[in-house]
Amino acid sequence: SSSEANRLSFYVVLTLYDSRAGICTAISNLEVPMNIEKIIDKDIHIAVVSSGDIIINDVQSALDLIMTVKCDTGADRIAINKRAVAEDFFILSSGLAGEILQKFINYHVKFAVYGDYSKYKSKPLHDFIYESNCGKDIFFAATKDDAIQRLKTV
Repeated sequence: SSSEANRLSFYVVLTLYDSRAGICTAISNLEVPMNIEKIIDKDIHIAVVSSGDIIINDVQSALDLIMTVKCDTGADRIAINKRAVAEDFFILSSGLAGEILQKFINYHVKFAVYGDYSKYKSKPLHDFIYESNCGKDIFFAATKDDAIQRLKTV
């Protein structure tokens, strides 16, 4: 297992990816500082993204993250710290979680959010987290190591 850490500034408005040619093109004007740690274990590539700022706040920012990670690291599995995800994501009635997670599914990217969920009292959210963790695409983990382990085993 090898690991390489990069400090990147996230500059993305539009990222285009041609999967047949393996070519990425990014056009940018938004800066969100984040760290991306690339973990390679056998043939599994995981990008661990962390930031003190919100990276995912709507569907477009989720798409930007997906394409940036795919282009910059080649990873098809992403773990992100919970602080980097907008609070509205965790209010299921907003619909934001469903819209964002559907993009990860559509682009064949496995996704884990790690952090403390104890402050949330919503039964639907707890049920959603439980059901997601029973699947093979979306995970909610308490720690970064737990998130990485989940992404390695699917």
